[in-house]
Amino acid sequence: MSMQKMNYKGIRMLVLSPQVDKLKITGYPRILFTGKIETISTIPEMEKAVRYLGEEKVLGIDTETKPNFSKTVYKHKVALLQISTNDICFLFRLNYIGLPQPLTDLLCSDRQLKVGLSLQNDILMLNERSHFKMGKWVDLQRMARDVGIVDQSLQKIYANVFHRYISKSQRLTNWERDVLTDAQKRYAATDAWACLNLYNKLYKLKTTHDYILKTPLSPHKLIDSFVKDFLNTQR
Repeated sequence: MSMQKMNYKGIRMLVLSPQVDKLKITGYPRILFTGKIETISTIPEMEKAVRYLGEEKVLGIDTETKPNFSKTVYKHKVALLQISTNDICFLFRLNYIGLPQPLTDLLCSDRQLKVGLSLQNDILMLNERSHFKMGKWVDLQRMARDVGIVDQSLQKIYANVFHRYISKSQRLTNWERDVLTDAQKRYAATDAWACLNLYNKLYKLKTTHDYILKTPLSPHKLIDSFVKDFLNTQR
């Protein structure tokens, strides 16, 4: 089924659904970031990356944390901060370099818009490494709701808008290992880059209104769906 339809004026309209079936989206073509990936493990590398990112207007943001499979083990701090442009993604290994001043200055700056999914949670977790106040930022979950999408996960929202599948197979791997695998790097970069892609598309849709929303959910189902999906993102 095509993800586009023509309206009565002959304009191609993107067809969105309030929700997508998780089993269905695995049949979509898989999407991976194909740009350049730079792993940042030293202060000089961090300073150079921050200077580059400081020239951008919009940045995709995401984080990764070593999973905790035992209730008796302390909670791990954020191990990886991914910041992506359209062409390059920097993977800042915070378990090596911490959250130094040039990097927090970038996060605090209003010169660049930072976009991410459930970004408030990422900000709170990053503050466990170093206290800072995030500069100008946008949460993609809110933007998705503005166009009628109630799903809250990056995987589902991306599939809804682009009909592409983001694999989450690397999410629960060890993000504090000495050397990240190529699969981990590609996964991490894809998430941050996908956030940037989503922002650009959702911003355009909100501006042009060139989309059609399938039958909206009733208010009761809308609330139930929102709560269920929110809880799933917290696991």
